[in-house]
Amino acid sequence: MFRCLPWAISAAVRPKVLLIAVNLCLRQQLLVLQRRKPRPRLTVADRRFWILAYRWFVSWQTSLLIVKPETVLRWHRNGWRAYWRRRSCRKGRRPIGPELRTLIRRMTVENQLWGQRRIQAELARLGFKVCGRTVAKYMHATHDRGPSSRWRSFLRQHASSIWACDFFCVQTITLERCTRSS
Repeated sequence: MFRCLPWAISAAVRPKVLLIAVNLCLRQQLLVLQRRKPRPRLTVADRRFWILAYRWFVSWQTSLLIVKPETVLRWHRNGWRAYWRRRSCRKGRRPIGPELRTLIRRMTVENQLWGQRRIQAELARLGFKVCGRTVAKYMHATHDRGPSSRWRSFLRQHASSIWACDFFCVQTITLERCTRSS
């Protein structure tokens, strides 16, 4: 009797809406427990009920008996994660066919001076509507032959002065450079 007294006093002080919410939560758990096959299982509707109770009902944890409150919080997090995954999933463009890819690569190899815009224009003349970035994506890189002769000639002409780079420079207070040559 003395154990029920604090509960009765708190029930008398509580607003009627909270009593209805606690009663609803307890009734929902009774419905789950009455579904005994080998063991009561929670359905998707039961999980959604507890997620909504978590969102709208302040003292939902006190009336929860069949699962742990951490489980309800995990359901809630997983639901938000699935929602945002679905929401942020973009379809994008359809991939182009393998024939068109080989045509783009062939045009790149046969016409090395053509860029992506020229190849895109030629494909448009042939009746293919392709984005310039897609053309650039499937173009072969033509820089497989090493450094150009201009770079080699530059290195040969300036080889004597390249090794004497200033790696050890110190600026003074008057902003003059003091270099040390060895």
